[in-house]
Amino acid sequence: MLTLLAKLFHALNSDSSVRQIALAIALGFIVGLSPLLTLHNIVILFFVLLIRIHLGSFILAVGVFSGISYLLSPLIVQVGESILTSPALAETFTMLYQVDLFKLAHWHHTYILGAWVLGVVLCIPIYFISKVLIEKYRTHVMAFFEKFRIVQALKASKFYRLYTSFAGESAFSKGAL
Repeated sequence: MLTLLAKLFHALNSDSSVRQIALAIALGFIVGLSPLLTLHNIVILFFVLLIRIHLGSFILAVGVFSGISYLLSPLIVQVGESILTSPALAETFTMLYQVDLFKLAHWHHTYILGAWVLGVVLCIPIYFISKVLIEKYRTHVMAFFEKFRIVQALKASKFYRLYTSFAGESAFSKGAL
């Protein structure tokens, strides 16, 4: 966990693309909301491995949003139940349930369907919010925290040595963390 956190700080402080980190967080949100071994999560995992995003941010986002999904589970179930019991969609879901791929996706379960719908709907706002937050962090927060003595004490700790082992020489030359 410590190395994963160090990799995240390295990504935030490095020249990595803000879009890559924000996309990793947004995709981690979708995967984190629903159970891990669902069809749509497996497709997203293959997609993550094919495109260029920050894997440490993705794994950390999955962990954080998995914890948040427990808090959101009543809302997730309510969304899934309202979609599945909608009279307008009843015939559609009956037809889709006859298809084997739909059965594999488990979208006939209220929690999985609700998590997928909420994940897809909230993925785009989370992408833009995380993009803005990362940009604000890089421009304001890094420079502000460099002034504190606690940060200077942290730089003498094992965490900072681990961080600099991932960051290399650029962490010293840029004064990152």
